[in-house]
Amino acid sequence: MTLKALLTPWLDQLLPRACLLCGAHSHTPVCEDCTADLPRLGGALCPVCATPLGVPASACGTCLKSPPAYDATFAPLRYAFPVDALVHQLKYGCRLASADFFSRFMLAGPRPEVDLLMPVPLSRQRLRERGFNQALEIARPLARALGLPIDATSLYRQRDTLPQSRLPWRERQGNVRHAFACSRNLAGLTVIVVDDVMTTGATLAAVATTLKAQGAARIVNWAATRAVSRGPA
Repeated sequence: MTLKALLTPWLDQLLPRACLLCGAHSHTPVCEDCTADLPRLGGALCPVCATPLGVPASACGTCLKSPPAYDATFAPLRYAFPVDALVHQLKYGCRLASADFFSRFMLAGPRPEVDLLMPVPLSRQRLRERGFNQALEIARPLARALGLPIDATSLYRQRDTLPQSRLPWRERQGNVRHAFACSRNLAGLTVIVVDDVMTTGATLAAVATTLKAQGAARIVNWAATRAVSRGPA
């Protein structure tokens, strides 16, 4: 365990900070009141893509009709206000405390049993502009808590893509097709792919296709937040 991991719980108690959402004094990045009001992703969910279902089922209609390359998805929070503000602060405001909050929230729920963690990589240009990869910042505490290795270099983007958030949902799959590559032999491994937001699942499907081409036996998405469309599951 790193010195930071050992000291953080003590510093949280000794040095109150401002809640990232309401600004109130808090010993955690998001205060208890704001945390209680966050939109959870609960109820019956598709075990493959985490789309809300009316009743429990083996998979949603979309995953049954066109099974994605990934095998399961975990996401504790719905991507809606004010969770979207936390994501925005993390990605564009360099508020890394949001990554710490998301990882703690994810660890409070079900913990997938896997062999290895891999964060969704940024392009080189976007990494230079931002200075950090938000998926990696979320993945670090997860790996420490689970006692699992994290590989942040073998999976990479082999071409730049348009930001998915700027594209209509139907165009996102084509935008990330063949965008990723992996230099590691993953034969027989179960891999967690960590990301901050899952929307259509196009990026995670492209990543899973890449990793399975390298021999991965099973791919589990672990996203901090999940956007839910208004259309049928």
